Amino acid sequence: MNLFAKLRPVTLLGALLLPLCLQSARADEADIRRGLKEFLGQETVQSVTKTSYGDLYEVVMDSGEIVYSDAKGSFVISGQLVDLVKKVNVTAQRENDLNRIDFASLPLGSAVKTVRGNGKRVMATFEDPNCGYCKRFMKEVQGIDNVTVYTFLYPILTPDSTVKSKAIWCSKDRNQAWKDWMLEAKAPTANGDCKTPLEANTNLGRKLRINGTPTIFLADGSRVAGMMQADALDKALDEAEKRKSAKK
Repeated sequence: MNLFAKLRPVTLLGALLLPLCLQSARADEADIRRGLKEFLGQETVQSVTKTSYGDLYEVVMDSGEIVYSDAKGSFVISGQLVDLVKKVNVTAQRENDLNRIDFASLPLGSAVKTVRGNGKRVMATFEDPNCGYCKRFMKEVQGIDNVTVYTFLYPILTPDSTVKSKAIWCSKDRNQAWKDWMLEAKAPTANGDCKTPLEANTNLGRKLRINGTPTIFLADGSRVAGMMQADALDKALDEAEKRKSAKK
């Protein structure tokens, strides 16, 4: 959750300055942490790092959100930092780096596995069975060949999401049950009384700061939040495989 959501939206040309009323004239991590704790009413800072842009300090919140503080720790900017010379969204780039995972560390046995074509390319998704965007994404995936999809059932929207997820996982053919529901609205018929990984999936999703579905992870550990169209996904899968191979 965005801790600054209660404040009005900000733009590149009109960044919102939040006074922290700090007494120290010297910027350090303790001052910035203290100021944000006083402002938000809780300990929320994960890390503080000096940037190469002016006297700004990057502050990573526990939620994964990135904000910026001045050298004196007297204000916070909630918004996107864009390098106009390099034409790079610095904030978005850093968020991607921070959200990158080790794909091999995912407990793939806790996911519904779908193989299309030779299955050489891989991706993992976290999806809620009652998520409309997930259903649209499922239709897009049908146009992708030579990929293995690991779908982690992540019921976060409604109580029925948990009921549906249990029934899908406990089905004799999980892959078919998932496909039938997402593409044809054919509800799973299994009782849902078997042992499921749903609690572990939920805990993992929280650890990875997954607040919406679908959330996609590619072979190199990069994250995509939200659905993708087939052509963009196909390209992203190829690029991720190339980045993964380049690291070996």
